[in-house]
Amino acid sequence: MKLISFLRGGVASYGAIQGDRVADFGAIAGPDEHDLVAALRLDAIPALAAEAAFDVPVSEIQLLPVVTTPGKIFCVGHNYETHRQETGRAKVGHPSIFTRFADTLTPHGGPIVRPKSSTSLDYEGELAIVIGKGGRHISEADAMSHVAGFACANDASVRDWQWHTQQFTPGKNFPGTGGLGPWLVTPDEIDDLNAVTVTTRLNGQQVQHASLADLIFPLPTIIAYLSGFTPLSPGDLILTGTPGGVGAKREPPLWMKAGDVVEVEITGVGLLSNTVVDEA
Repeated sequence: MKLISFLRGGVASYGAIQGDRVADFGAIAGPDEHDLVAALRLDAIPALAAEAAFDVPVSEIQLLPVVTTPGKIFCVGHNYETHRQETGRAKVGHPSIFTRFADTLTPHGGPIVRPKSSTSLDYEGELAIVIGKGGRHISEADAMSHVAGFACANDASVRDWQWHTQQFTPGKNFPGTGGLGPWLVTPDEIDDLNAVTVTTRLNGQQVQHASLADLIFPLPTIIAYLSGFTPLSPGDLILTGTPGGVGAKREPPLWMKAGDVVEVEITGVGLLSNTVVDEA
């Protein structure tokens, strides 16, 4: 199943998509199921999917970030060996974790905004995990049962702000820099996670490509580690790291600029496309 969040007639809703038709779960959900996060928390998706009809043309909706109200957004740094090597980072025994804010997210087809205060805007194609079942001290063996699904993400980075200190937070939290979408794909749609590949293209040119088999810390390890220090809740997002090939490590550096089109394609998940604009 492919789950989406969207605007229909100016009203925010959520549902599922098949081809060019949408099932509007929000139109039939109870008052406590006002968005996808609430529906995940209440485990309402199966019943809504059984009841809803795919009777809304996709032309009548405008996509939103697939999760519009995440309580927490975690990002994992240097989690592909190719990216660790190109940055010269030492091998570590635990994942490097930083956070994003919800107001940084932008949907499929929406703009990625290059801020006025920087020209060093970089792409980072990533697989995003959406938590479906909350928990604390989750074991690696049980971790994937807490996953609602997967989405494409672009953890775009304002590098000069990221490099002000050893902390990544400023460079990762400019508004409109976190692409997420176009939808959430439920785990049953993917047979072999290790065979899934993450590819980033800038203006049609491939700039990143790797499989999840190249992750330093696999998905269950990340989920278990995060739940070891904080509770995970339905709708929380985990961006699992970016492959080598980032613009900052090219000679000369390859920065995104207004008018560029950046795509993140993940096999079995989908294709996220955003156009870069300058901050107004």
